[in-house]
Amino acid sequence: MDLRKLKTLIDLVSESNISELEITEAEGKVRIVKAGAAGAAAVPMMMAPQQMVAAAAAPAAAAPAAAPAPAEPAVTGHIVKSPMVGTFYRASSPGAKPMAEVGQAVKEGEAMCIIEAMKIMNEIEADKSGTVTKVLVEDGQAVEFGQPLFIIE
Repeated sequence: MDLRKLKTLIDLVSESNISELEITEAEGKVRIVKAGAAGAAAVPMMMAPQQMVAAAAAPAAAAPAAAPAPAEPAVTGHIVKSPMVGTFYRASSPGAKPMAEVGQAVKEGEAMCIIEAMKIMNEIEADKSGTVTKVLVEDGQAVEFGQPLFIIE
């Protein structure tokens, strides 16, 4: 595989919320795994064609563990997603009352939380009116672009 293509793939994985990427081509197989939750650099691993067969024959032990995860987000309602990468805060200042709590009615355009990105505090507004049924992120937690924050019904 071309080194420029490999560098591009590593950059794409490190900038996205994907934790692992595997590509198979005629020349071999490339597997890029993001190391740790802190966003450490991606680690490429090149395999020879005979190793690909061994890897394909290995049992997929992670498949049953990954199956319950997609079933959980099947919650009914509208999902408010993060429009950016940053740090999630439920209140406008430490010790203040959260902007949106479970059971609270919110109107479209009403501030629900703050995401700090590059030392700028960005108010995230409800994109739909309704009642907050679930808060999916802990206060002070790092969030990714597109990550679900709240469920509104």
